[in-house]
Amino acid sequence: MPPRSLPRPRPDRRTMLRYTAGTAAVLPLAALAGCSGGGRDPDTLRIAFQQFGSGTLMEQWIQRTAEAYTADFPERSIELVPIVASENDYFTKNELLMSSPRTSPDLVYEDTFILLADVAAGYLQNVDEFVESWEHWDDVVEASQEAVTAQDGHVYAVPTHTDTRGIWYHRGVFAEAGLPEEWEPTSWEDILEAARTIKEQVPDVAPMFLFSGMPQGEKASMQGFEMLLYGTEDRLYDEESAKWIVGTQGFVDSLTFLRTVFEEELTLSISQSLDPNIGESIYSSILPEGKLGILIDGSWISQNWTEDAPSPWPEWTETMNVVRMPTQDGGGSGWVTLAGGWSWAVPKHATDPEISTSFIEYLLTTENSVQRAIADNHITIRRDVAAVEEYRTYSPTAEFFTGLLEEAYYRPAYAEYPEVSSAIQQAMESVMTMDKSPEAAAADYDAAVRNIVDEDDVEEAS
Repeated sequence: MPPRSLPRPRPDRRTMLRYTAGTAAVLPLAALAGCSGGGRDPDTLRIAFQQFGSGTLMEQWIQRTAEAYTADFPERSIELVPIVASENDYFTKNELLMSSPRTSPDLVYEDTFILLADVAAGYLQNVDEFVESWEHWDDVVEASQEAVTAQDGHVYAVPTHTDTRGIWYHRGVFAEAGLPEEWEPTSWEDILEAARTIKEQVPDVAPMFLFSGMPQGEKASMQGFEMLLYGTEDRLYDEESAKWIVGTQGFVDSLTFLRTVFEEELTLSISQSLDPNIGESIYSSILPEGKLGILIDGSWISQNWTEDAPSPWPEWTETMNVVRMPTQDGGGSGWVTLAGGWSWAVPKHATDPEISTSFIEYLLTTENSVQRAIADNHITIRRDVAAVEEYRTYSPTAEFFTGLLEEAYYRPAYAEYPEVSSAIQQAMESVMTMDKSPEAAAADYDAAVRNIVDEDDVEEAS
């Protein structure tokens, strides 16, 4: 592994950023599969990342960083591999690329929920030496350090940011429905009652939406189901016993809430809900056009409405409001949020890991991290970034969502979690389509968990 800083040649500002064919390379998997690992130029850094629909914020961030990087290292070039895919498809395609020296990127953007599964599959190498000498590792909050540390004690990625979740609601829809402008639900029933009021008073508007079903991937598990489950007394995993929990009432109750939403037609249609691109439609048109009242979603979504976004919506700051997600009956702290995050990781077959980690250092300077947070509505996991006034004041919702982080729950992102998450999505889909009752879907989930993990790693709820 490399030291924190590499010797840097005298900058040549006349050096042009060297992209494949002069621009960011969008390489299909078939083309990459034909590349020869032995013939790759070690000075060409191939970077794979998810491109969300028509958004190019990630590409712009990497391009800006690459300009500074190649000015300092003119003999090196950057090859971008944006993967335009839904969440689940992105993970699959990324793993396919990493599985072979011929196709492997040199740097990959990893959701922390999939990270340990990719470590267990042997796709990634640790970055211990880099983080030990990187000047900002101690700025990273402990929870985020732990999220990229495997059970073997090694660090396998460098975290970039986190996120939290709550309820977004449309002030105009609420006003038309006669609901309070400053709405503060204290239970799931409060949410349902607001949705019922919108349905009755504003019938051409979808009352609410939460991501659900297999096509929505991890969004369904985290933004949808776990925001419900963690508002009950039950969890997916018992950290003390190190066992996955099955047979919980909270699981059934969460599915029952979902069944109510679809049974009473308090949300978008089934076909819309199962559309893997529904999120982009919600952000670009459904919400801005006042066709949705309540959305359970994350801290980052207002990035879709900035001046440089594909669908700018400057009025969102006056039109939308945010509130904490209540627990099932107002118990506990009274509210709940889930936090996640992304990271940069070095694949096992990276051409030159030293070059890979040197680029991470450029990507994650304090200044670059502040600007990235502002552009993409991120919540920082670094103390140096949080101390910058520009970060603290960049968005009307920044303080609200950052304030949720201290008491946020995190997914049990062990190697088995992606399969467990898929079982959650299947349970949701069977309930929302009326194929199975909440109890039957929960029983199917319990059986799936017992097949995914060893029997010794499962416990029945008492």
